[in-house]
Amino acid sequence: MLHPDRLFPADAATRRIARRLYDVIRDAPIVSPHGHTDPVWWGENPAFPDPAALFVIPDHYVTRMLVSQGVTFDALGIGSDADPRAVWRVFAQHYHLFLGTPSRMWLDHAFNDLFGLTETLSPETADAQFDTISAALADPAFRPRALYDRFNIEVITTTDSPLDDLAHHRAVAASDWTGRVLPTYRPDPVADPEFEGFHANIRALGDLTDTDTGTWQGYLDAHRIRRAFFNANGATATDHGHPTAQTADLPASVASKLFADILAGAGDAELFRAQMLTEFARMSVDDGLVMQLHPGSRRNHHSGIHATIGRDRGFDIPGTTDYVSALQPLLNAVGMDPRFRMILFTLDETTYARELAPLAGAYPSLLLGPPWWFHDSFEGIRRFRQTTTETAGFWNTAGFNDDTRALCSIPARHDVARRCDCAFLADLVTTHRLSEESATELAPLLANGLARRAYNLETEA
Repeated sequence: MLHPDRLFPADAATRRIARRLYDVIRDAPIVSPHGHTDPVWWGENPAFPDPAALFVIPDHYVTRMLVSQGVTFDALGIGSDADPRAVWRVFAQHYHLFLGTPSRMWLDHAFNDLFGLTETLSPETADAQFDTISAALADPAFRPRALYDRFNIEVITTTDSPLDDLAHHRAVAASDWTGRVLPTYRPDPVADPEFEGFHANIRALGDLTDTDTGTWQGYLDAHRIRRAFFNANGATATDHGHPTAQTADLPASVASKLFADILAGAGDAELFRAQMLTEFARMSVDDGLVMQLHPGSRRNHHSGIHATIGRDRGFDIPGTTDYVSALQPLLNAVGMDPRFRMILFTLDETTYARELAPLAGAYPSLLLGPPWWFHDSFEGIRRFRQTTTETAGFWNTAGFNDDTRALCSIPARHDVARRCDCAFLADLVTTHRLSEESATELAPLLANGLARRAYNLETEA
């Protein structure tokens, strides 16, 4: 199902160079420092129950495409108790919808490499393939920790609320398994006044840290305490999913008044989020956690789906995003501090050349962290490299950051990124902008070296 030259240039000479570069990094370890994997996988190492639970239900790339063509969430076993085989049959019936998409390549890759399937999924093959995958999932070799080892993963992350006890991470640390799974501090539930349960979360944060989170200083101290806890459990980064990149640097008295207004239900939520980004940046200077910001997603665009089905179901829609003006208060505060590092993601490709590349090409604290969401697509990777490399170069990027929630797609996603980057490097070589020797040195950096460097993963914690 997979052509060996997929994603390589059509020109024969350039394709030969891409092949040689790819051979250098084909089997390089996977570094996945922006993952949203389930901590239960690593802490409890459970068996995956069935093919639908592995490939369909948790993957919003899959479900959003099916829903866009009229398939109901109930038919996909989301919000219902649909029979897994019935869900798989619906998936097979609509598999043609993924033609030409990254999801199709990831899925074919997993079906072929992991389960030895050589026929395309279809209504005719659905039941037999469901049985083949189900039989394999009963084997301990297909449990999460075994797949981590099989995929040659060097490090992977989860994304965790400040209220999380990190019990699954402690279970990994106490086990004899050698996999490296790191938590990531995602403060949105207690930093975004529009997050559901915000006020209850603030009270829970105070209880957890034995601080008075009804005061501005107590609230900030509570974050510092939880960040230290995450740091002690291996975290190297924080993650912030704000709707915009807006930052602010208010005087302490004004920030304190704003916080009091927020707790009273009368404050400016956007201004509070903006102030908190700068506060978190200052905390990063102190504790060394790398800050990740990916604004511009209009999350949970359909309020009814959000209310009935929940978050992360494919209704996070990109919007226009400003970085130059929005980040200026934060960058004026800490942007030149050598202890600070921020990785910027985007869903707004129009900002690559106009805003992001010039910012990363000037501030030593900034790195570009593509591609994210559907920007880990074939064309998205190419567009990113084409529009940022001339200004920011390669070293002002953070390599490939895989935000997967689907375990079996991880090797395929990294393979796509490696092939696309090798194709880009090969084109630079054939147009005499880069020597093949330099391209051969760059390929491993793009595959995992820059990610190790960006996230302080070059040595074991």
